[in-house]
Amino acid sequence: MACSASLQPLFTFNHFHSHSRNPKKPKFPFFNTDANPIPPSKSVTHLKSKKNPMSSKLLSVSGGKSGFSVGAQREFSTGGDDEPLLSDTTDQEVFSWSSVILPFLFPALGGLLFGYDIGATSGATLSLKSAELSGTTWFNLSAVQLGLVVSGSLYGALLGSIVVYPIADFLGRRRELITAAVLYFLGGLTTAYAPGLGVLLVGRLLYGLGIGLAMHGAPLYIAETSPSQIRGTLISLKEVFIVLGILLGYFVGSFQINEIGGWRYMYGLSATFALVMGLGMFSLPPSPRWLLLRAVQGNGTLKEYKEKAMLGLSKLRGRPPGDKLSERQIEDTLLSLKSAYADQKSEGSLLEVFQGPSLKAFIIGGGLVLFQQITGQPSVLYYAGPILQSAGFSAAADATRVSVVIGLFKLLMTSIAVLKVDDLGRRPLLIGGVSGLALSLFLLSAYYKILGGFPLVAVAALLLYVGCYQISFGPISWLMVSEIFPISTRGRGISLAVLTNFGSNAIVTFAFSPLKELLGADNLFLLFGAIALLAVVFVVLIVPETKGLSLEEIESKILK
Repeated sequence: MACSASLQPLFTFNHFHSHSRNPKKPKFPFFNTDANPIPPSKSVTHLKSKKNPMSSKLLSVSGGKSGFSVGAQREFSTGGDDEPLLSDTTDQEVFSWSSVILPFLFPALGGLLFGYDIGATSGATLSLKSAELSGTTWFNLSAVQLGLVVSGSLYGALLGSIVVYPIADFLGRRRELITAAVLYFLGGLTTAYAPGLGVLLVGRLLYGLGIGLAMHGAPLYIAETSPSQIRGTLISLKEVFIVLGILLGYFVGSFQINEIGGWRYMYGLSATFALVMGLGMFSLPPSPRWLLLRAVQGNGTLKEYKEKAMLGLSKLRGRPPGDKLSERQIEDTLLSLKSAYADQKSEGSLLEVFQGPSLKAFIIGGGLVLFQQITGQPSVLYYAGPILQSAGFSAAADATRVSVVIGLFKLLMTSIAVLKVDDLGRRPLLIGGVSGLALSLFLLSAYYKILGGFPLVAVAALLLYVGCYQISFGPISWLMVSEIFPISTRGRGISLAVLTNFGSNAIVTFAFSPLKELLGADNLFLLFGAIALLAVVFVVLIVPETKGLSLEEIESKILK
């Protein structure tokens, strides 16, 4: 079921769970309970709705003494095979949007602060190197020094991804995000009040450490605490927050660009959002799945962790403490985890992520975030200004306005992905979007080779690239990364994926200038287009469909 918080913020899904159990079929009712097949005698009706987001699925409505139960057929696909890997009938978990908003919002602020740094830095560097506006005596920065200011947060994010790898499962998702908020706060204030370049770079590094932890912990927390039927929507919505952060950074920059010392205000404002994020995460419970995993791995008393998990799930779903539904869900999920990790009583080695199902997950998740960067996303946007200017758009004369226009279009297309990801699924958006990327890159190559007299072709190709990226690699890569890893290695696996993402981003950024001089813009776009075609093949053959599956089902039905 695809739902949008922006359309129905207070809508409540209600159903009564069936009390019958099938002992032969493992259940994962933590966030998505399995219902037994509906007896023909109790079937009220079968319908196919044209307006419902689940219109392509057969809905079954059954009645009984306990009320009504709504089930929906699902198909699990692993790649190029058109036949479903598995189909079953499942209940959708009871939840209300009012209880889902805060557990999503506070982790998502980590993404907003990441985007804000990108947007604010574009204006802050202009202010910082201006003799009239910097408000410093050390404004005359060299190209290397300015480059360190710009990329300081990237280096910090890389370092954060490395640091969090061995300690992610010890910290837990909640404490990791609180730590990220503290680093954001310290980094923002240190940068804003920096008396010299050295302190400024320390602040940029601290802020980058916060990015590394937030981009690891936020998708983990959201994935592990969201109802499975809207998990894709919420994790994709985090990408919207990144784009909103970029736009907010541009907006603040446009207001402060002519103020003396305006760069200090641009960077310092981030501390306010970091404070809200930290206090918000402090008010949320730890991930119940993480608590149960720690119990199964023998890192504490089972009774204590079970009680914490039940209280946490009750709070996340807006139920009274210790309610029977949460207790039943925790018990069944604990049994599932014990069965899955009967032979694993510890956290395993640091190299476990490169073995068995974890290796398969890393190939899928790591491959997606790698292709996300090496298909040229940073490089294509470099040409946005010249392309729009060649087409006669006056906005191209103002870099800030161009950035805002592109940012608004990114926001629009990301919103489309958010609305459709739990309806259409992950694979269709990836295949369609990445195919569009390849087409747009070949069009850009043709523009610089033979179509120079048709600038509208370049504008169309640029918008096609941005739009296709935002409905595919932009949100879907991080969604797949957050849900594909087995729970035993999810923390370390996602930290490796984050490291792969930021590392490949750094490589593409650093290699762009020499490649442009060596190949020229036409052949550079041709190269990126060929890589995008490889990415399409990778998605078709390797990436599975995870729509509607609980995290435990993904592990048991796809990875094994």
